[in-house]
Formats: sequence, C-alpha cells, structure tokens
Amino acid sequence: MNTPRTITLPDPLAPLKIGTRGSPLALAQAYETRDRLMAAFDLPETAFEIVVIKTTGDDRALIASDTPLKTLGGKGLFTREIEDQLLNGGIDLAVHSMKDMPVEQPAGLALDCYLPREDTRDAFVALDGSALVDLRQGAVVGTSSLRRRSQLLNRRPDLKVVEFRGNVQTRLTKLGDNVAEATFLAMAGLTRLGMLADVPHTPIEPEDMLPAVAQGAIGIERRAHDERAIHMLAALHDTPTGHRLAAERSFLATLDGSCQTPIAGLATLDGGTLRLRGEILRIDGSEAISGERSGPIADGSEMGADLARELLEQAGPGFFDWR
Repeated sequence: MNTPRTITLPDPLAPLKIGTRGSPLALAQAYETRDRLMAAFDLPETAFEIVVIKTTGDDRALIASDTPLKTLGGKGLFTREIEDQLLNGGIDLAVHSMKDMPVEQPAGLALDCYLPREDTRDAFVALDGSALVDLRQGAVVGTSSLRRRSQLLNRRPDLKVVEFRGNVQTRLTKLGDNVAEATFLAMAGLTRLGMLADVPHTPIEPEDMLPAVAQGAIGIERRAHDERAIHMLAALHDTPTGHRLAAERSFLATLDGSCQTPIAGLATLDGGTLRLRGEILRIDGSEAISGERSGPIADGSEMGADLARELLEQAGPGFFDWR
C-alpha cells in the first residue's frame, strides 16, 4: 500500500480551487481529479473547492443552434473562460477533456499532467440498440464532430448527417424526439458517467473508425510557475498516457488541426514501442488518407510530426477546403 504524500497548503482556510465546466461529464472529471489528489496527499475534501465556470460553448442558445462549432470559435469555445480564470488566479487548476484542447498553450499556462486514459473508442448510439451496419439507407445521424461526420460519410455516403450538440442527456433526448435516428458518444464519457448500462450503444473499434486525437484523456492545466501545483500534479501524472498524447498532439499540431479539420489519431504502447495511426479526411467524406508509424516511445513526438507531413504531402493543397 502506497504511503500518502504530504503537502502544506498556504492557507488552510483557502482551499485549492479546481475549475471546470458545469456539464455532468466535466464535473465527474473534476471530482475524479479532486479524489485522486485527496488520496495522494491524505487531504480532506474541505481542502478543495470545485469551481464551475460557464464557457461560451455552454451557452444554451449556441448549443441549441444548428450552427457548426467551426463558425462559432472552435475548440476555444470550451476553454477560454476557464483559462482566463486560471491566469487571473480565480482558480488553481483547470480540468479538461484533452480532445477539446487546442494544441497551443496560452502564455503563462502549462498542461503536462494527464490522468490514466479511459476507453478511446467511439460509441454508436441508437435507442433501439442497433449497430452502425444496421442503419437503413438514407438514415439520419446526428453529430457535431466534423471528424465523425466525415468518417461516417466516407463509409456510408447514403446517410444524412445533421448538427447534433449537447451533453449525453441532451443528445439522448434529441434521439427520443426523432431529430436523428442515431448519434455518437465517447465510450470514455459513458464510462465516467456510469451510464454504460443505461445507454444503448455499440463500441466502434479503432480499425473501423479511428478516434479523435487524445480521446478518453483528462488533462489538468496549471499556471506555469505555480510550485504547489507542479508538486501536486506530479503525483497524479500518468506517464503512459503522456507518451501517447505527445505523439498524437504532435501529429495534430503539425496538421494545424482544429475543429475545422477532420483528423483522427491514436497511439498505443507495446512494451517500449509506440504505434501511431493517423487519418485525415475531406470534409465531405469523399476521400480519406491514413498512415502509421512505429518506433521507440521516446520518438513519439517526432513520429507524430513525420506522419502528419506524409499525409499532408499525399493530400495536396486544398484537401480540407469546404466544397
């Protein structure tokens, strides 16, 4: 049994503030972070405060709209206000779903702590429990993910894809209202919410649909020179997840990836070897280009950038343009 570490809080009356969005999944991730810190340092629950921060992406009017996220501000919709609070000292840590995180860090912040990664797969969700292969010709599928939209149309160009945003509960309600016949969720989200038994779903293997870069990973952001945060987060960091995300996010960064570009990537570890698979798609799903690299774990970032350059060379100019 591991002996809990010890740390002295600057002020016992001023708990460590953990910032998060207010969705059920975001809160579950923040509480997981708090509980891991409590266990690592033998601290009581009162040593922490969960601070809910409303982001632009949480605006109900935006969520309810049919406007794609790419036209609303991209991934920064879900992080900007939280990072502002972190920079201003309103919170001490920020908990993020890593697949929502831009690859560039704001000056003064650092993101180098990852919790153990969950299931990386997508889940196909239909209220009758059917699988993707069971969808009728011309069926309507809802998703806000450009990656999932492009991957789906690449495999099933007969389907109609509609904009479909909101948390797990909102999306299930939309299915019940017949806005779409099926949608996608992340297996990691269903697991962390304890909803695997409640939501009719079929896991999609990476060989059939490669997931988003960093899917299933939680990252904890801090101020770059906050010594207390550096010390505490070092106790939580999962090294294998860090190795995998270094390769995946290097791949994404070299592609200049955003929510406006359909990109998928997944790194896996086998002993001292890292395998990275990547895919880019035309936005309408008409073409997909994929590749992979394998090599020593220490070369993960280099492999990610090299794979990205190879796919870009194959794609040629204008590959990601809307048409």
